[in-house]
Amino acid sequence: MTGSGRGDERTLAAAADVLEGRSTGSLYRRLLPFLGPAFIASVAYVDPGNFATNIQGGAQFGYMLLWVIVASNLMAMLTQALSAKLGIATGKNLAEHCRDQFPRWVVWGMWVVMEAVAMATDLAEFLGAALGFNLLFGMPLFVAGVLTGVVTFAILALERHGFRPLEAVITAMVGVIALCYVVETLLGRPDWGKIAYHAFVPHFKG
Repeated sequence: MTGSGRGDERTLAAAADVLEGRSTGSLYRRLLPFLGPAFIASVAYVDPGNFATNIQGGAQFGYMLLWVIVASNLMAMLTQALSAKLGIATGKNLAEHCRDQFPRWVVWGMWVVMEAVAMATDLAEFLGAALGFNLLFGMPLFVAGVLTGVVTFAILALERHGFRPLEAVITAMVGVIALCYVVETLLGRPDWGKIAYHAFVPHFKG
């Protein structure tokens, strides 16, 4: 067995110990096995599609829709927590439960819808990355698209060496994005009073 394979097994064993209440380490050590998957999941919130939507929304509505972000994140956390508990309790994910509970024609319909949603989402991310290369380095859009595909497959190939290298790369990228957010926030000098107010007091325009 390779070193990465042994590392994956140790991580999975540590996670199982935490979930089954056998771990007696510090809070940090109990959280450590779950940080990699958490950072990978966080990519859903910092992708190019979200960048474009957030920038457009902020430019058009200012601080007014901040409460929507807070509310939607609370709902997302509730949904994720319920899904995680379902998986821990039953050993099956949400898709597997849908397959077991619904008629075959419903399952196929759900699959078609989810595949269409996934393709639309991936297309937005792919085009966003290609546009990023185009804007940063002046590449032709076709070349930027090819480079995006190459980089994507290179990152996914890391999983052959265990999931820890993939988690490390994704975590580093998320860290760079978070740092950029901090720098942009400092440069933008937002009104923190308005941020606090509009984050918790719903407002509707018109």
